Amino acid sequence: MKDVDLFDLERDQQLKHEAPLAARMRPASFGEFVGQEHLVGEGRVVRQAIEADQLPSMILWGPPGSGKTTLAYIIAAMTKSHFSPISAVGAGVADLRRVVQEARERRGMHRQHTVLFIDEIHRFNKAQQDAVLPYVEDGTVVLIGATTENPSFEVVSPLLSRCRVFTLEPLTDEQVRLIVKRALADEERGLGKMQVTVEDDALEHVVAMSNGDARVALNAVEIAVSATRPDEEGKRTISLAVVEDALQHRALLYDKAGEEHYNLISALHKSIRGSDPDAALYWLGRMLEAGEDPLYIARRLVRVASEDVGMADPQALPVTIAAQQAVHFVGMPEADLALAQATVYLATAPKSNSLYRAYLQVQQDVKQTGSQPVPLHLRNPVTGMMRQQGYGKGYRYAHDYPGHFVEQQNMPDRLKDRRYYSPGDQGYEKEVRARIEQWWKGKK
Repeated sequence: MKDVDLFDLERDQQLKHEAPLAARMRPASFGEFVGQEHLVGEGRVVRQAIEADQLPSMILWGPPGSGKTTLAYIIAAMTKSHFSPISAVGAGVADLRRVVQEARERRGMHRQHTVLFIDEIHRFNKAQQDAVLPYVEDGTVVLIGATTENPSFEVVSPLLSRCRVFTLEPLTDEQVRLIVKRALADEERGLGKMQVTVEDDALEHVVAMSNGDARVALNAVEIAVSATRPDEEGKRTISLAVVEDALQHRALLYDKAGEEHYNLISALHKSIRGSDPDAALYWLGRMLEAGEDPLYIARRLVRVASEDVGMADPQALPVTIAAQQAVHFVGMPEADLALAQATVYLATAPKSNSLYRAYLQVQQDVKQTGSQPVPLHLRNPVTGMMRQQGYGKGYRYAHDYPGHFVEQQNMPDRLKDRRYYSPGDQGYEKEVRARIEQWWKGKK
């Protein structure tokens, strides 16, 4: 039995030695932890809960590489709790039941709490999340869930109501730089024994391209070091070219089904509304390069054409429809320029939300006033009985009058004085306003 234990110990040590740099450099205490001072700094909420041994179940919400898993490890260690990690990618209800059963036995025999850490908890479906709920509620386990997605969208309400949600921020450039330098200097867990020197411009490129993700930065450095042969003195110098080759392509933060999806389309829409073609093009590029469905973007541009440009430039709608057709006809990536053209057209077009406001008022009136009858003179008298009842009586045919216009009531009696559409003074809508004012001189 002792030999097996020694073998297991040797295997664990070997695995730690062969683990990626990011895993080897994982902080073991708050003294090593970088960032998230608003949560774990002296006197802050998470730190106080741990020190008071009143650990609540929690959801850690933050971008990749911000320290969610590391923080969960540290919390379990500081509270002397057993740490039971599972990944929502591959785990199921059976795994949860096993952890719960072990937690019950551990609590009964050793009076030890169990921290159930569920990585990527947003990937659990409703039934799986519901399976966790009773054991969080009765204290069998303390749940720490980690997610990159907004918990209010991805975590079921009953479970969310029993957890504290803590938001982690992306690491700053300074913090990522500190983490990389620590890894380069650490001789036990890091690269200190390899005598690595990273040139300043190479380090700054790693920091900039990591996008606040410590794991990305450490992985890039590790790849660059492994790809660099030592010189005669055994030293390795990492240049900008080596780092660029190691990084290849920055993985954009994006989830087509999550919050970032809505954040980016919101930024695109509002940049167009704000007549900023540069910002609009940037957000369009962010979405396309991250793999967003181009037809989804085309549909949103069609909406923008009517909502924010409208009659100020009636050509905006045909332009966006043409872009949508180009996506169908040409496909990606060639159709990216068609979407870019439509985006710039909308951003630089005169703006009006008169149509949008008008239709909102119409919707409200329809809901509040119900099915108002069509005035008799506007009804089509297709039968003799209809004519006898007054259908069409008194209708004035506009083309029989000068200017092809005659003033008459076209609204239901209850809404006869209602005015919905009020043209603005931008672009083509300025002409529309003049026409309406000329025609309907008596209508306010």
